[in-house]
Amino acid sequence: MAAPTSKNSIPIVDLSAFTFSTEYTHAQQEAARDLVKACQNLGFSYIVGHGVSDSLLLEAFSWSKKLFDLQHADKMKAPHPAGAMPHRGYSHPGLEKVYSKEERSDAGAKESNGDSLRKIMDFKESYEIGSEHNPPQPNIWLPEETLPGFRAFMTSFYWELAKTSQNILRAFCIGLDLTNAEKDMMMHIHSGHNNQLRLLHYPPVPAGQLEKEVLARMPAHNDWSSFTLLFQDDCGGLELEDRKKSGDFMAATPLEHSLVLNIGDMFQRASNDTFKSATHRVALPPLQERYVGNERITRERYSIPYFVAPDNEEIVSCLATCVDEKHPARYEPIKFADYGAWVAKYSYKEIAKE
Repeated sequence: MAAPTSKNSIPIVDLSAFTFSTEYTHAQQEAARDLVKACQNLGFSYIVGHGVSDSLLLEAFSWSKKLFDLQHADKMKAPHPAGAMPHRGYSHPGLEKVYSKEERSDAGAKESNGDSLRKIMDFKESYEIGSEHNPPQPNIWLPEETLPGFRAFMTSFYWELAKTSQNILRAFCIGLDLTNAEKDMMMHIHSGHNNQLRLLHYPPVPAGQLEKEVLARMPAHNDWSSFTLLFQDDCGGLELEDRKKSGDFMAATPLEHSLVLNIGDMFQRASNDTFKSATHRVALPPLQERYVGNERITRERYSIPYFVAPDNEEIVSCLATCVDEKHPARYEPIKFADYGAWVAKYSYKEIAKE
């Protein structure tokens, strides 16, 4: 896998004006404009002043480590089902395959029912969590005795991040100069019940297997939600594609007290390409801290993405504010559940029917 090639800096946007006040202020207007400008240019930004405390994040990463430190047999007490939906529970290394929309649309993927996408295994493990009130996507929890307190903490953490996402969504609405009706609609279709909390662990692996593309951490892809909030440890390895130079990636170096925000497919569609869905990947950590020992074993990496998505049955259309004579609507209205099913079709193998 090629090293990052872009030297462009990733903007830092301070949203504390939204975190500490629900009243519209000049400071909110300025922060909202900064957010929109950053996402128009690159599709991603660091966010500070987001309101998620360091102590809460430390606790979340501690729970994530406890989870992935369990024996495989214990983690498999909450297995991800066969197929892409429901996208909940534990996925062992190699179970899920991440790919780009272009790879998804390739004739070879269709002819092989996705097998052509699995030539290189994604060497990561994950655990997916959602709202307890989302019937199409029921949670799959570990037995309480396997990891006492895990379910209670993660349920509370999920809704803390939902609050943060609502503040950020408000900032987007203000920065885009949406009408009051459009703002209300955007807040309504993003109720929080169809968001996704993901715990991710990239185990140590010989660097040569990543360099020779025998294995991957997470290949270049786009998220199909509206936007993603990403918290990462200090390992590094997240890379974001430079919109100005397709194929060039810049390192999203871990920045203390920040999260990384990236635009997803639904916001590209709703904004009528005002924003572009951000392509990103996880590669080798930075060179100076890449390996452990003479065997060139990579550092393990933990991250916690939170995907902010419309509710399953909601229809996403181009916002009228983002459409005019020079910018006609580029996308037909689509139900989020239908779009997600199309993108994720080959992410998980179905069990062969007898």
